[in-house]
Amino acid sequence: MATSKKRINISISKDIDVALGRLAKRDQVPQATKAEHLLRLALELEEDQVLNEIARKRESVKSTVFVSHASAWR
Repeated sequence: MATSKKRINISISKDIDVALGRLAKRDQVPQATKAEHLLRLALELEEDQVLNEIARKRESVKSTVFVSHASAWR
C-alpha cells in the first residue's frame, strides 16, 4: 500500500521501546502512530521555546514610545 508519509529509521533504547509500546497499547494505536504523535508534541514544545526566547529578547529592548491598550483601541 502506497503512503504519502515519509518513513524514517531510528534506533531507540530498550527503555524507550517498552514505554512506547505501553503507550501505544494504552491508546490502542500502532507504535509508529504513537511515535509520530510524540514527535509532533516535541516539535511544538521546541517551537514554543524558540518563540518564547524571541519574545523575551523583544521585551528587554528599551522602547521610547509605549502606547496604552485603551489609546491603541480607540
